[in-house]
Amino acid sequence: MRFTIVWYLTLQTGSATVLAIATIMALLPQVLIAPFAGSYVDRWNRRRTMIAADLIIALSILFLVAMFYFGTIEIWHIYLAMLIGSAAGAFHWPAMLASTSLMVPKKDLLRVGGLNHTLQGAAGIIAPPLGALVLILLPMSTILMIDVVTAIIAIGALVAVNVPQPERTSLLVKKSVLGDMMDGFRFLKKTRGILLIVVMAMFLNLVGGPAGALIPILVTNHFHGDVTYLAIIQSASAIGMVLSGILLGIWGGGRRRIFTALIALIVIGILDMLIGLMPPDAFFQATALFFLAAGLGTIVNGSVLALLQSTIPADKQGRVFALVGAGSTAMMPIGLVIAGPVADVYGVPIWFIASGVATIVLGTAALLTPSVRALDDVMETAAAESPEEPIEGLVPNSEDEKGMPSQAHDELNETE
Repeated sequence: MRFTIVWYLTLQTGSATVLAIATIMALLPQVLIAPFAGSYVDRWNRRRTMIAADLIIALSILFLVAMFYFGTIEIWHIYLAMLIGSAAGAFHWPAMLASTSLMVPKKDLLRVGGLNHTLQGAAGIIAPPLGALVLILLPMSTILMIDVVTAIIAIGALVAVNVPQPERTSLLVKKSVLGDMMDGFRFLKKTRGILLIVVMAMFLNLVGGPAGALIPILVTNHFHGDVTYLAIIQSASAIGMVLSGILLGIWGGGRRRIFTALIALIVIGILDMLIGLMPPDAFFQATALFFLAAGLGTIVNGSVLALLQSTIPADKQGRVFALVGAGSTAMMPIGLVIAGPVADVYGVPIWFIASGVATIVLGTAALLTPSVRALDDVMETAAAESPEEPIEGLVPNSEDEKGMPSQAHDELNETE
């Protein structure tokens, strides 16, 4: 859906500000809802949480299908659908990450992360050219209906899969949702290296996030291209993700994973600067830079995610992942509020240059920080303690098939 909607907005408005607002609508729930959602993910049945989230996302897309079909679509309808879908995603994302670490041995988390990026990249290779083709051949209502069908397929897959549940500690069930959130904050605070990584991600999203969101305007206004150009960039980036994901799956990241990730991050900064400096007739050179940046981004994201999954206790992962996601996402809307008008006046390339400089500075600072470099030892210790087993403290999913229990229900079980 994202490709077709973004290109529709680009063609209808040609405005960086409109794209910025659309992206903000997709991000705002991640900031406002995710910290609370994470606590509920740790309390509720995680499989049913993901199923409910996917169902809401499907309904939000179905709303747009109806608006396009009857010819009553307006820009605010798209904003609303993105807002609702993002709110559901605020529950789905931490539930998915927390469930993965329950099912995968710690030593293989980075390999599984590489496989996930490979699958995402493979879909990204197919989606842009296919999206460009169907935009020519099919009406928007039919195109979006494809997303509804794929969401239903995803729900069916979740119904068929057994997802283990972590043991609910008495500490969790007796605290309020706000108390659960504070537990997540305390965990981050006591692990200085992880906290610094989260803070760095926040600042990177402040300048780097808007650059990615404004790629369609970069294509039309700077490289003077059409939907085919946008599809080429997105497919090239997806190929980079696939190849990098395969590499991670085979290699496993090595011993110095955080060190490798930070070096990759610095190189991404250099590539972003070069993209911003490309002249209008250097589209294919810029595409090659996008390809390299996406591949390196997989190494960075996979390494950091494996670190979190291997070190956060199973019954706290929902709320900690939600806090990390909310914190890193919170800065992007702020950046977009600034980036949209600035790009409309000065052009999108300036934002890629700013993103590159910030990435280089922050990556270098993290590389020189002892507590961040020491995270490699944290990951190695966690994997050595239980290399062949998923995180302990699990109960089968079948023991929790009564749905999403309320706090009162949990406390009753605790008393019994």
